[in-house]
Amino acid sequence: MNSSVFQQLAKENIETTYHSYCKHHDCSDTWLKKQREKALEQFLIKGIPIKRDEDYKYTSLEQHLAGKYRYMPYSTGEKLNLNEIFKCDVPSLDTHLIVLVNGWFYPTVSQERLVKTNDGVVFGSLNEAFVSYSELIKQHFNRTGIEGVEKLDLINLSLMQDGLFVHVPKGSSLSKPIQVINLVVAEEPVQVYPRHLVISESSKLTRILFCDHSLNASPFIMNGTIEIYLAKESRLEFYRMQNAHNHSIQLTNNYIFQEEESHFKSLYVTLHGGMVRNNMQVNLNGKQAKTQLYGLWLADKNQHIDYNTVVNHNAAECESNQFFKGILDDEAIGIFSGKIFVAKGSQKTNAYQSNKNLIISNGAKVRSKPHLEIYADDVKCSHGSATGKLNDDAMFYLRSRGISHKESCQLLMFAFASDITNQISIEPLKEEIETLVEKRLRGELSRCNRCSISCS
Repeated sequence: MNSSVFQQLAKENIETTYHSYCKHHDCSDTWLKKQREKALEQFLIKGIPIKRDEDYKYTSLEQHLAGKYRYMPYSTGEKLNLNEIFKCDVPSLDTHLIVLVNGWFYPTVSQERLVKTNDGVVFGSLNEAFVSYSELIKQHFNRTGIEGVEKLDLINLSLMQDGLFVHVPKGSSLSKPIQVINLVVAEEPVQVYPRHLVISESSKLTRILFCDHSLNASPFIMNGTIEIYLAKESRLEFYRMQNAHNHSIQLTNNYIFQEEESHFKSLYVTLHGGMVRNNMQVNLNGKQAKTQLYGLWLADKNQHIDYNTVVNHNAAECESNQFFKGILDDEAIGIFSGKIFVAKGSQKTNAYQSNKNLIISNGAKVRSKPHLEIYADDVKCSHGSATGKLNDDAMFYLRSRGISHKESCQLLMFAFASDITNQISIEPLKEEIETLVEKRLRGELSRCNRCSISCS
């Protein structure tokens, strides 16, 4: 089928799914309903991303978005015993736990849908927050505006289910991180649309951890969006671990808005996924704002991993640092497209971007495209990309000390990945992710019986 046929099928599927949602929910004339309607209207005009779109030149989603996946317009989480089907692999990780099942908030035992701490921090279900904090949400929800929303996010906004809401008022703090367990549990192909909103106004550090998992081998599409707003001097660290199977399509849309002197740090680790597309847009809107973006992906077989970043320096004296690494084996494909945009008047900008990839087999491919767009004359901006195989000199050094070829190979790959994992400031999480990375490289961690990074 050609692109026009895929486009028509996708539009019909999304429109039908939208009406399915409205059958189960009150679609009266509300503010959120109007947001959904506008998003659907724009999607029907713009359609799905295709290869003729520059940002999707090497990532084809057409046949997936036009396919038949069941949509769950209401929560079925009450039918699940979470304690029986899921257990965190990091018992020493002390967190505020939030669970999403197939895009819907799932309250654990004795947990309210929306929690307010003694310090005034609010976190829990986004849908519940729409009732209790509607005016606050309206200030920050979809700050980009419908016209500026990415095509995948138009679908999410049309069909959003539930997700995480966090509000950290000025002067408040959380004593421990918030951990979101994002589960897909289904015996048939499903489509899932979680949406999250984080508002931080505090100069005290807030940490949020997302863990994406699937408990069945059935195909699924997860198209999620997270919006983060950082007020003046606020600080936030965001970690995400993606660990699904080879039949999964994982799409994430990340929007970060930073005011003066705010600090944001993000770190993604993609361990498994059939096709993964992570869109990240950071908007440095206040002077002396700082952002740090890190990413690591491990891919083999026919897995396809695509990271797309845009950092907009819209104010003077801001700093950004991007560092992304990939390890690819078999016929895997890795894509990195990173853009640094420096607006007119954004003097004293300091921006750095780097993408490095390690190719283990001759069949693996990498497409790397770091680029700059600068409209100010007093800036320090640099970018770079490097793709290659394991270092022969380092391999010879290890082999000369009696270390086997396979063990030497794995040691070098782990050292390559550690530049990213060392950036994790939550020690139990760092130790667990390093263990998972090491197991993945050794072929001991599998989401299906064909997943492993080999070293022959």
